Amino acid sequence: MKEIFETILHEINNDRRLMLVTLTGSDGSAPRKTGAQMLIGTEGLVCGTIGGGAVEKRSIEMAIQMLAEKSSGQHLFRLHANDNEDIGMICGGDVNTLFQYIDAEDTIWKEVCQKASQQLYAHRGGWFIQSLSGGQPALLDTSTGILAGMKPEGDIPETERAQIAGDYFWMPLPVSERVIIFGGGHIAAALVPLLATIGFRTWVFDDRPAFTTRERFPKAEKLITADFAHIADEITITDRDYVVIMTNGHVHDFEAELHVLRGSFAYIGVIGSRKKTAAVNAKLREQGISDEIIEKVHTPIGTPIKAVTPEEIAVSIAGELILTRAERRSASADTGCPMH
Repeated sequence: MKEIFETILHEINNDRRLMLVTLTGSDGSAPRKTGAQMLIGTEGLVCGTIGGGAVEKRSIEMAIQMLAEKSSGQHLFRLHANDNEDIGMICGGDVNTLFQYIDAEDTIWKEVCQKASQQLYAHRGGWFIQSLSGGQPALLDTSTGILAGMKPEGDIPETERAQIAGDYFWMPLPVSERVIIFGGGHIAAALVPLLATIGFRTWVFDDRPAFTTRERFPKAEKLITADFAHIADEITITDRDYVVIMTNGHVHDFEAELHVLRGSFAYIGVIGSRKKTAAVNAKLREQGISDEIIEKVHTPIGTPIKAVTPEEIAVSIAGELILTRAERRSASADTGCPMH
C-alpha cells in the first residue's frame, strides 16, 4: 500500500491522471485477497497487481478506457464459464472490482496520500476509505478521527479488515510487524536485511556496542545496547511482536527467553540444540514458566531446511516468520487459483 500512495503522489505531481483499481470483495475461489490494488496510467500498468492473468488484463483495458472518459465505477468478474462475460477462467469464484478515477489536479487525493504515507512511515494504523460511487477518498486514524478528506457517513466496520461498509470501501493501513532480535551476531546480520525485503521491521538488542552499530545493521529500525538483565528498561514487548533469541551465550539466551515468556508476544524463536533447549526448559520451569507457555517457543528456530551457514539459517528463520504471520492473518489470507 505504501508504494500505491507514493506513486499516486509522484504521478499527480507530474500532472498525470490515474485509475486506482481495487478488489473490494470476492466469492468462492479467488486469486487475491480483498484490498489488492494496482494503478493504471494512460499507457497501462504503473504499479501494483490484482493477481495477474485474465482479470488483470481485462481490468487494465477497462481502466485505460475509463481514464479517457474520466469516469469511475464498479465491475463484477465471474471466474467461471458464463454467458455475459467469459474471460476464460474457471476458478469458480466472483471478484468485485472498484475503478477509481484520480485527476492530476485533485488536492484531496494528494492530501490523503501524503497523510497516509506519513502514517505508514511512522508505523501508525488507520483507515483508507474509498467511495463506491467514485467520490472523494478519506483517511482516518485508528480512533476514526479524520486525517484527510471528509469522514464517511454510516457505520464503522467492527473488524480491522478490508471490507465494504455502507457506500464505502474501508481498508486498514498495514502496520509492519516488528521483529525484536536479541543478539547481533552473524545470523542477525544476515537476517535483518532479509526481513526488510519481506515487510518486517527490526530492532536489534545486544550488550556489546560493536554489535549494535549502524554500519553493521543499516536496515534495522532501532539498535539497543544494554544489559540483558535490563530488557524491560529498554523495550516493551507486545502481543504483536515477533522475538528471535540468538545471543552470544546460554545465560543471555535464558535471560531474554524468561523475560519474553513472562509477557505477551506473537512469536518467539530460540536458536540452539535440542540438548540446550531441554536444559533451558528445565530452568524456565524452576522460574514458574508453565509447560503450556514453554511449548509456544519455536526451537530449534526456523523451518527445517538443513540450513548451515548464517545466510541459510536466516532464510530458515524468515520462512518461519512468514508462516506465522500468514497464519495470524488467516482471516484475510489469499485463497483460490493463481491468475493464469
